[in-house]
Amino acid sequence: MFRKPWIKLSAIVLAASITLTACGGGNSGGNTVDKSAPGNNGGAVQEETKKEVSFTIGYASGDPAGKKAISDVITKFMEENPNIKIKDLSETTSSAYLDWLKTKDAVGEFPDLVEMRDTELFANAGKIVELPTDLRDLFSTLPEVDGKVYNAPLTMTSPWGIIYSKKAYEEAGVTELPKNWDEFIAIQEKLKGNGISPLVVGGKDIFHMGFWVNKFLIDQIYVKDPDWNSKRTAKEVSFTDPNVVQAVTDYKELFQNYVDKGWLSTGDNQTASFLVTGKAAQLYSGPWMFTQIAEADPNFEFGFYAVPDREGKVNVVGLPTAGGWSLSTEASKDQDKTEAIKEFIRYFYKAENYTKYLETTNGIPSTKENIKYNATEQMQTVLDIMADANVTKSLAINNWWGKNLIPPQFRNWYYKQLQELVVKDGDVLEYMKQADKEYDNQVKANSM
Repeated sequence: MFRKPWIKLSAIVLAASITLTACGGGNSGGNTVDKSAPGNNGGAVQEETKKEVSFTIGYASGDPAGKKAISDVITKFMEENPNIKIKDLSETTSSAYLDWLKTKDAVGEFPDLVEMRDTELFANAGKIVELPTDLRDLFSTLPEVDGKVYNAPLTMTSPWGIIYSKKAYEEAGVTELPKNWDEFIAIQEKLKGNGISPLVVGGKDIFHMGFWVNKFLIDQIYVKDPDWNSKRTAKEVSFTDPNVVQAVTDYKELFQNYVDKGWLSTGDNQTASFLVTGKAAQLYSGPWMFTQIAEADPNFEFGFYAVPDREGKVNVVGLPTAGGWSLSTEASKDQDKTEAIKEFIRYFYKAENYTKYLETTNGIPSTKENIKYNATEQMQTVLDIMADANVTKSLAINNWWGKNLIPPQFRNWYYKQLQELVVKDGDVLEYMKQADKEYDNQVKANSM
C-alpha cells in the first residue's frame, strides 16, 4: 500500500517536510594559487580550468511534456556547467521503450545515465549498477530489487483514470460521476447516444494498451492476489481462470462498444486533440496528459476520476515501482563521468528545477525535500485519490519485480494479442490458452 498519505492544502501540493541535505556538492569553480609561485603574474588569482567530461542520457519520450521538461533541465545544466557535455539520446521511435534500449545496447550506445523501467532485467544482465549511496538521502522511498537500490525515482507512481470533457458530459445529460462499473457503462451509453465517441484510445502505440488492460487485471486479479505473476510462473494459476477471462471479456466489450473505431491507428500523442476537438468525450490515462490537454486548448474544461469496479471499489496503479534514473555499468567505471552524472542528478532534483518538472508533468514528488507547486483541479483529484485509505493501490502486470517479474517480452506480446482479439472478435478463452502457452515458452527461454 502507499506508505504516506498526502495532505491537501487547498491548491498546494506537499510532498514531505524533511529538508533535503544532499544538494549541491562539487567544485566552486576556482582555486587560489600561491602568490609567491613563479609565473603567477605578480600574485594574481588564477582560476583552475575544470576537466571536460561528457556522458549520454537516455529516456522515454512518449509524453512530449515530460520530454521537454527533461530536455530543458539538460540544457540549463550544461549552461551552468560548461565543462560537462550531455548527449541527449531520448527515444525517438514508435517502438516499445524496452526494445529501443535493447537496440541501443546492441549497437554499443547504451546510455550512461538511463531512465530505467525494466530494472531487474537490466540489473541481471549487468547493464546497470546500484544507485550511489551519497544520492539515496534525496528520496523518501526507494524500492529495492533483491535487496539492492538501482533507481533515483523521477516521481512517485501516479494513478490512471478517466479524463473527461465536461461539455460532453453536460450535453449527454451526465450529472453525476459513476459509483460503480454499471453506472460507468451507463454513462458510455449516454455519450454514444448523443453522437460522440465515448472513448479515445491511442492503440497505435502499444504501451497505451496497458492503461485499460491493467485496469481490468487490477480489478479482477491483483487487488486480491498481488503474487499472481509468481503463481503463473509456477503454473499454479492460469490465464484461462474465470477471473482473468472476466477481465479480458470486460476489456473486449468496452473496446467493441465504446472506443472510437480508429483506435488502432491513433497515436498516444493524438488523444489530447480528440478530446479538445470533441471527437471523443473521454480518455483513460494519467495526469501527465493534463499539460498536453491544456496546451492543446487552454479553455477546454475537463475533469478526472478513477473508475470504480462492479462493487464500487476504487483500485488504481499507485504502489512504488523500481524505476527511475540509473547509472550504467560502463559509465560507473569512469570516475570523472560518474561524478558528472551524480552532479546532474543532484541538479535535476534541486527544488527550482524539480518543481518545474513536476508542474509540467503533474508528477507526485519522490524527494524528501518540501516541494510546493500549484495543483490544478484535476491534479488535486489525483492527490485526493492517493491519500484515500479506501483506495487500493496496485501495479501493472509488467511493473512487479522479484518473484513477480514476468518475462520481459511478454507484456508487448500480450497487448498485441488483445488488440487482435478485439479486431478479429476472437474467443476470449482460446486467446487466453495462447497466452498460457506463450508465457510458459518465454519463461523457459529466459531460464536457458
